Amino acid sequence: MGWLGSTRQGLFTMADDLEQQPQGWLSSWLPAWRPTSMSQLKNVEARILQCLQNKFLARYVSLPNQNKIWTVTVSPELRDRTPLVMVHGFGGGVGLWILNMDSLSAHRTLHTFDLLGFGRSSRPTFSRDPEGAEDEFVTSIETWRETMGIPSMILLGHSLGGFLATSYSIKYPERVKHLILVDPWGFPLRPTDPSEIRAPPTWFKAVASVLGLSNPLAVLRVAGPWGPGLVQRFRPDFKRKFADFFEDDTISEYIYHCNAQNPSGETAFKAMMESFGWARRPMLERIHLIRKDVPITMIYGANTWIDTSTGEKVKLQRPDSYVRDMEIEGASHHVYADQPHIFNAMVEEICDSVD
Repeated sequence: MGWLGSTRQGLFTMADDLEQQPQGWLSSWLPAWRPTSMSQLKNVEARILQCLQNKFLARYVSLPNQNKIWTVTVSPELRDRTPLVMVHGFGGGVGLWILNMDSLSAHRTLHTFDLLGFGRSSRPTFSRDPEGAEDEFVTSIETWRETMGIPSMILLGHSLGGFLATSYSIKYPERVKHLILVDPWGFPLRPTDPSEIRAPPTWFKAVASVLGLSNPLAVLRVAGPWGPGLVQRFRPDFKRKFADFFEDDTISEYIYHCNAQNPSGETAFKAMMESFGWARRPMLERIHLIRKDVPITMIYGANTWIDTSTGEKVKLQRPDSYVRDMEIEGASHHVYADQPHIFNAMVEEICDSVD
């Protein structure tokens, strides 16, 4: 299997699309109602990855349990340095790192993948127990690492990806040379005083009010042919964030097709959260369990809705360990896309401190 350049046509011909598995009569009827498919997701992602200038390889990594993890490796030839592994957040996928991939793979190999249950990866049935669902995510990451033959890595996670990267580092600290947490979700304990709760963005509250107890992104599937328009309506900021690469609705289409498939990781996330935003098993209660010699850097957007005081609290939990928290002005929760040049420079500096 050869390396594929960003201008090579037929980028994904080596990998078969994963078939969606209907679950019950409603799921079997909905595909005809909603304008999405794994093939459409593949096609819009191909348009995104064509922007890459560095060599890259895109393929499925098959796990022993028959699940498959969709993986993009950039600069695979740079094998002499510790690779950077990036884990996306809730509702995301590999395509959302497009503003970062070339820069962060200039001096080392970069791996990014769709979490199990998201994007183009397999969508199995997860445990409805929060600890069980979290463990299934972490186990899939470790099995992916073993299959890829990666001895150790710089592990970066955004939002939900930051939560899972931390959980992974607790269980497999010998595999992590530096843990980078970007606006991580699920760290603080839920305050008992409502006045202490930081207000989420308007789109977040709007979706929550519509859904009630449903899966977080159920509205995209129920909306059928109006689903793509909902993404553009609720998240017009994404088009602005990626405007340097795309003047059209490519990114909105990508987000829609990532999340209009049958829910899987989304259902697992629902099991892990409470009140649409707080983790049932807050990471601040456990982060002291990471081995002391694993350095941690936390990067926040100055305008994020995530509680940025978490960085100081992590320092208190790990007094004898390296913990650094950084803030990027002019950035919100998606700091990697709001200020990509500053973000990339920060991450490169961190990576250079490893080897």
